[in-house]
Amino acid sequence: MPALEVRPFRRADRDQLTDLVNAHVAAVVPGVSVSVNTVLSDLERQPGESITDPWVAERATLVAEQRGSVVAGAHLLRYRPDAEVGESYRDTGEIDWFVSHPPASFRPGAGEAADLLMRACLALLARWDVRLGYADGALPAPVVYGVPRNWPHIRAVYEAAGFRHVGDTEVILLARVADLPRTEPGAVLTFRRTVGECGTRFTAYAEGRVLGFIEVDTTLARPERHTRAEGLADIGNLHIEPAAHDTGLEHRLLAHAADWLRLCGVDRLVAYLGESETAMADQLTAAGFHELTRTDRRWELRPS
Repeated sequence: MPALEVRPFRRADRDQLTDLVNAHVAAVVPGVSVSVNTVLSDLERQPGESITDPWVAERATLVAEQRGSVVAGAHLLRYRPDAEVGESYRDTGEIDWFVSHPPASFRPGAGEAADLLMRACLALLARWDVRLGYADGALPAPVVYGVPRNWPHIRAVYEAAGFRHVGDTEVILLARVADLPRTEPGAVLTFRRTVGECGTRFTAYAEGRVLGFIEVDTTLARPERHTRAEGLADIGNLHIEPAAHDTGLEHRLLAHAADWLRLCGVDRLVAYLGESETAMADQLTAAGFHELTRTDRRWELRPS
């Protein structure tokens, strides 16, 4: 079997690394892929991370190559140790994402390549002499973060290296906009569309009082980064005042948001919930959502 080599990323690797990234994206969310330009931009800067990206002191991308083929890749970040950096990030290192062909694939040596690349990642974290090491799967694509349950081979590599899941588990739900509720006559409510914190906000009012709101983000794909995510939006916020619980307001808010999404040409809507939010999960399921996957966030490297 040809020898494996782990080395720094070179620009000539861009197409093969993008293919690996897209293989992992496709296992999580349907109809989404990223361009070479998107991957290259992510290696240099993450404009969507306006808080944490300025804290990064160093970035490194490694690939495992066998007979001219890139069979695994990883992107790592080192955060500054100074006081301007958030305490949980200060003087830490992170495997921002890690992709590889699964061991059972047609690629000989795929499992060995992932192990060898992980050893190189751990060696780099050791050279950086960081306080703590973390791992994630935050690929430069909508909806892909943490370690999704669809990547058992990545989970196995992380666990074998000593990373342990110490954060939350999130449930990701997906609905076809065509299946969402339609607006119907009902209680005397007024709905207003405004700019929200995480997208376009639809607020329900009764006699001047706010009963709840929903925000939908239709800008998941940054045009200059050429992500193929047309027709996809997500729920940035969904809030119901206690007095309006059990009134069906969630469905009415979804109906108004869905009307807007249809005008936007959006055909799929994503929602994110904590694993313990079972009541809201039931409500969204009744409205047409289906569980897409679960993803485990925040993996920490335990000292050996």
